[in-house]
Amino acid sequence: MKIGFDAKRAYQNFTGLGNYSRDLIENSINEFPKNNYVLFAPKDIDSPRLDFLSKHPNVSSIFPENQVNRTFKGLWRTINMEKSIIKNNIDIYHGLSNEIPRIKNKKIPYLVTIHDLIFKRFPRNYRTLDRKIYNIKYKYAVKHSDLVIAISEQTKKDIIEFYNIEPNKIKVIYQSCHKNFRIEYSNQELNLVKEKFNLPKGFILNVGTIETRKNLIAIINAMSIMKIKIPLVVIGKKTAYMNFIKIQIKKINFDINKIIFLENVSINELPQIYKLSSLFVYPSLFEGFGIPILESLYSGIPVISSKGGCFSEAGGPNSKYVDPQDKEEFAFQIEECLNNSQLREKMSEMGKKYAQNFNPKKLSNQLNDVYKDLL
Repeated sequence: MKIGFDAKRAYQNFTGLGNYSRDLIENSINEFPKNNYVLFAPKDIDSPRLDFLSKHPNVSSIFPENQVNRTFKGLWRTINMEKSIIKNNIDIYHGLSNEIPRIKNKKIPYLVTIHDLIFKRFPRNYRTLDRKIYNIKYKYAVKHSDLVIAISEQTKKDIIEFYNIEPNKIKVIYQSCHKNFRIEYSNQELNLVKEKFNLPKGFILNVGTIETRKNLIAIINAMSIMKIKIPLVVIGKKTAYMNFIKIQIKKINFDINKIIFLENVSINELPQIYKLSSLFVYPSLFEGFGIPILESLYSGIPVISSKGGCFSEAGGPNSKYVDPQDKEEFAFQIEECLNNSQLREKMSEMGKKYAQNFNPKKLSNQLNDVYKDLL
């Protein structure tokens, strides 16, 4: 098979959708080396995260081929990319990040991965223009693709609800996390990371953009009434929500020194910080899947997340789920996990087992079967 991938995010994004795209592409190449892979991207970028591409002779990248398309990259991706897809004899095209190019000549199968419809669930978090653009792209993609890949059952439900798509046109294929989370690190390596970031011996960890939906304030509210005094380490890009956090901290007279905000954490260091933590807490209000939960399971760290939504899909039956707005319940569950070593060991052991449901080999096989079925 000659498979075309939408590689904009693989080339240009270094979190979320970029990680999904790179991991899926790399895992597909490793598991099915007889296929040929063509990556379509608006521009070339020199990044060590793309070094794996040069190791495989069956991988090539296509960029806009003339000045008009190079200048108007959005035009190329939406209108003119189909010409490049047909010209390069692609057997099947996979839009990895919620969109596909406009189709005039239906010559090959198209499928699209939809990650979430958060802009529909939480419209206030998005500018009006952005919501309109997202809606146009997503709606076109799910209506005109031959198959829609949803990264969770929750996302599948949302696609059906908001776009009235037939359930049998949507297939759930989960995503895995970065390969570094499947590496065993030595004590020496862990100690070097601990020293670099001046991390305490034990701490609660939270990973994710510091924005309203991620609900960092719920952790702070719970910690404010806990008897156990333990630091909180937060890794994520700060947004305007950080101002709200500072105001709330002052209101409840919380010691801000108990929170350590880390920046410039590399993908090599992040898994080690997980392993150094005592507990991972993720009180997000809504997600498409919740990759940090899976990262924690692979790291052997117990997880407390939110009830409902997709969180139990990512965390499995042995993680704990709370109403994050109920600070008493949240505080109780955190303290129980920190105090009960047997519970922590069970959550760690069973979490690692559950994480094998997201093994890259298994997911790549599911995806390759989809490709073959469409052809």
